[in-house]
Formats: sequence, C-alpha cells, structure tokens
Amino acid sequence: MEAIVNGQTIQLSEAGWLENLDEWSEELAVEIAKNEKIAELTEEHWDIINLAREYFHDNGSVCEPRQFSKLMKNKYGKDRSDQKYIYSLFPTGLIKCANKVAGLPRPKGCS
Repeated sequence: MEAIVNGQTIQLSEAGWLENLDEWSEELAVEIAKNEKIAELTEEHWDIINLAREYFHDNGSVCEPRQFSKLMKNKYGKDRSDQKYIYSLFPTGLIKCANKVAGLPRPKGCS
C-alpha cells in the first residue's frame, strides 16, 4: 500500500501503517485518515494526534489507551478524555486508528 503526498510516494504496510516513521507529515496524516474513513481532521483530531506523537517522542513507545485517557484529561479536561470520545473521532480507537494517522509504529499484537 502507498500514499502519494506532494508528488512523493510514501510506503505503507498492507494495513496502512507508515513504513518509515521519518516520512510522516501533516499532509500524509490527512491521506492516512482518508484510508481510515475520516473525511476531515479537525482541531480535536490534531489534539489527539499531537499528544500521541509527543508521548511517543518522550517515551519511545505508543501510549496505552488508559494512560492516554489520563493524559487527555489532564490536558483537555474530563469531557475530552474517555474512550468514547476518542472513538467518536477515530472509528477504530487510539491504537488502531489515531496512532496510525499520527505516523507511529504499529503496536505489538495490533493488526
């Protein structure tokens, strides 16, 4: 699978995960989101994407959903922190969808 961004071909895995994490860009995130049936990335989507990327940068691993909910609550408040909220923006959740759009590595055990 591949995505074309600004005339450049970016390799994705069969499941749509970014092969080379250094190739991630906001433009690529938009293309991956389309593959995930997300028509438009809103500011709320970007808040989750940026927080997931920040956590990965600081910790070297993707954040577990419960821990991520705590981070969201601390940064954005209770209304934007539960799994139901995240699923409303990313149809298959944090691990399978938000992290994929954020250009993070596929977690072990995730299809």
